[in-house]
Amino acid sequence: MSDNLMNIKQDLTYLSWSKIRHSSGTAGSFLKATSQLGGKKLYYKLSNFDQTRGVIGHECVNELIVDRLLNVLGIEHLHYQLIHADVMINEKLYTVHLNASEDFKQQGESKIALDAYYQVEHKDGESPFDFCIRNGWEEYLYQMFVVDYLILNRDRHGANIEVLRNSRKKTLRLAPLFDHGLSLLFNCDSEKSVCNFDVMDDKRTNTFIGSRSTWENLKLIPKGQEPKLNVLKEVDRENIMEGLDGIIPQYLQDKIWDMIWKRWCAYEDFCHTR
Repeated sequence: MSDNLMNIKQDLTYLSWSKIRHSSGTAGSFLKATSQLGGKKLYYKLSNFDQTRGVIGHECVNELIVDRLLNVLGIEHLHYQLIHADVMINEKLYTVHLNASEDFKQQGESKIALDAYYQVEHKDGESPFDFCIRNGWEEYLYQMFVVDYLILNRDRHGANIEVLRNSRKKTLRLAPLFDHGLSLLFNCDSEKSVCNFDVMDDKRTNTFIGSRSTWENLKLIPKGQEPKLNVLKEVDRENIMEGLDGIIPQYLQDKIWDMIWKRWCAYEDFCHTR
């Protein structure tokens, strides 16, 4: 079994949870927690959570699927572990699947959201896209556009991209890609909604850079500068979906893979016909 999936139930009832924000289009909220284990700071987050119904989303599973997809493609990103655990929220016990990740900051680095950094450092009339190009982040940007198209990421706002600074070493970099929960079929909560979901639909997204269309953002990549990615193959489905039986239903696994694969094929066509 992959080491990024822990199916043996853990006791994480000691974690203290706080709200991130209300989820778009759903009634619940996202909760997060932190801990220090073995000298490492770990970050935890839950899928969409409702006080009455418990976990009503599968955003944490999406994080694992996208983690594995980016491993295949060879794109640097924050790694997530999916953990089966007992947690305590408002003095009530819940059994859930949650995400854990390590701090991506290196020693001596501080972080700031890209939108906040842009507000301070951009030139008059300079768009967030042009600002990133001027800072030498085009390769990162183009990889992000491809990823967000493949998974239809609806939430690449300005705080979901972070700038890491080391004042002593005078270094500046963007954090590895992270936070992909609001992607794929995150807002489908029934077999009927999954069945009716159009995997090629160009839904409007909350994006800080470029347009609100993941397809149109692909066109911002100059011809000949498409990211050099490992080729996704149909056999990769086995590794990407490994161990998810019993965590999400088979019909959802099938639809998620159908979405990733069809969008990958469309992206390849896009690259070859420009």
